[in-house]
Amino acid sequence: MAEIVSFRKDAGAEEGGFLTRALRDGVLRLVLNNPPANVLSIALLEALMGELETAEAEPDVRVVVIASTGNVFSAGHDLKELTTHRADEDQGAGFFEKTFRLAADLMLKITHLPKPVIAEIDGLATAAGCQLVASCDLAICTDSSTFCTPGVNIGLFCSTPMVAVSRAAHRKQAMEMLLTGETIDASTAKDFGLVNRIVPKQYLAQVVSKYAAVIASKSPLTLKIGKEAFNRQLELPMEAAYDHTVRVMVENMLTEDAQEGIGAFLGKRKPEWTR
Repeated sequence: MAEIVSFRKDAGAEEGGFLTRALRDGVLRLVLNNPPANVLSIALLEALMGELETAEAEPDVRVVVIASTGNVFSAGHDLKELTTHRADEDQGAGFFEKTFRLAADLMLKITHLPKPVIAEIDGLATAAGCQLVASCDLAICTDSSTFCTPGVNIGLFCSTPMVAVSRAAHRKQAMEMLLTGETIDASTAKDFGLVNRIVPKQYLAQVVSKYAAVIASKSPLTLKIGKEAFNRQLELPMEAAYDHTVRVMVENMLTEDAQEGIGAFLGKRKPEWTR
């Protein structure tokens, strides 16, 4: 498929940031291009949400990659934008609610999107930027990338980032990040469970593209079933998780793609998936 590229202006950015979109061979790349910090302003959050909603309904999109430009993957919420609204009649409460709710909805959209989402990180991912990484299904970073949830340092505990981080990292290690606010390197982030792979900077795009291509070659229906079941069973006690996944396996076996895939395997041929 030919590459499709569009640009969306982020009116909330001081320097006129953009979110870029490129679709090729079933892989949609969404690139934060809002230098220098790729802050998640209201406008950029809305743009990301809109792209994910479009991707959900677009059959040609099989995998989503979220990347960025510059030395900062994302510094999280736009603190200048938030602070400006302290002058509002309600001292900013309404705008704060809108911002944090929109960010939470975006992270939930990533979780519930029936297509895998891969974070491609080169640089610092902090606060809601770290939340974005933790919300993705896979995360691949450069060896110079760093991560933190530093809200405690400025009197604002990273409570919403905590939801995603505590589900990606181990409990005590998530608390270590949240309580100290200290920055961890890529190797520590991998040990904590925040990222899957660490690669040299020059190979990042290549490695992410390989992962995306492999995943995009699978049955879209099966990926949807699997991602939904994975997230659902995590919420259940073990016995209930097995009950749920037994039902899912039976339903999956009855799909055309399971019949085609098993038949192709037994027949030693390449399967042809339904869309």
